[in-house]
Amino acid sequence: MKPALRVGGTLLLALAAALACVALGTPLPWMIGPLLACAVGSMAGLPLTAPQLLRNVGQWAIGTSLGLYFTPAVVAVLPALLPAIAVGVVWALLMGYGFYRLLWWRHSAEHGMERSTAFFSGAIGGASEMALLTERHGGRVDLVAAGHSLRVMLVVVTIPFALKAVGVHGADPSVPGVFGVDPGGLAALVAATLAGVALMRWLGWPNPWVLGALTTTIAITATGLQLSALPRVATNFGQLFIGIALGARFTPAFARSAPRWLGTVAAGTFGMIVASALFAWAVAGAIGQHPATMVLAMSPGGIAEMSITAKVLQLGVPVVTAFHVVRYLAVLVLTRPLYRLEMARLQR
Repeated sequence: MKPALRVGGTLLLALAAALACVALGTPLPWMIGPLLACAVGSMAGLPLTAPQLLRNVGQWAIGTSLGLYFTPAVVAVLPALLPAIAVGVVWALLMGYGFYRLLWWRHSAEHGMERSTAFFSGAIGGASEMALLTERHGGRVDLVAAGHSLRVMLVVVTIPFALKAVGVHGADPSVPGVFGVDPGGLAALVAATLAGVALMRWLGWPNPWVLGALTTTIAITATGLQLSALPRVATNFGQLFIGIALGARFTPAFARSAPRWLGTVAAGTFGMIVASALFAWAVAGAIGQHPATMVLAMSPGGIAEMSITAKVLQLGVPVVTAFHVVRYLAVLVLTRPLYRLEMARLQR
């Protein structure tokens, strides 16, 4: 099938799924609908595709929309959360280590299994970076990629439905610094954020389409400058593009590969969700944040997915975003040194 037809068919399926979820009143309909539809369709053998351009545009839209919440008043109170954010980083590293030990305990006897496969699969965040590290250390990249994809999907589907079920929508609202769409201001915002993306790509930073747009928008919003909000259609389609990118990873080969491995990943993910929720509840009481906000902040999901969940459910967007951005960077910086320490410990 021609690439254009594959892209068009994928977009139509994703849009239909999103609109169906809107009609059903599900949480995050513009991301969960496309994610599930594309995952099921892709595993069934439909010729779906997720062009990198769509994923990049989706990440840019989400990063820009989240940055608009970092008003001067919000930025002024974030330093007080730094100790809690540090606790969140330690918690994520401990969860990742425990997840790695579970994976190794269950699968170390399997033929061809390398410890690096289990270790980098256990890391909470940075899926593509963890796959690259696995390749460098002789592990199985396919299992690492599958493990991270399944973990993120389970988190994205489980937590929003759970939070909606307990009725916390709007329990900890925060508002962006600007509401109206101004054509001139929007053009300036787009130009500035794309420049930020280009700079991060030139510097070789990870995830530049999210972090470049996010940090540039934060820098603008934190000064009190109000250029423009993003049109709702942009944020909706940003979620849709991310849903497609997540769902299209679940190919027929994914469905057939290592079912025992995927079963362990699923069990470990649900265990981390429950443990993180309990830990987040305790932290929320200690620092005076809403428990639902901290559940998202401490969850084993990704920056874009959990931050947009906070945005849609009106649950402390700046807090959730700050926790996940710092944790993501910490995981990228610390995971390889921690792997070396683990290998040195085992050789003693």
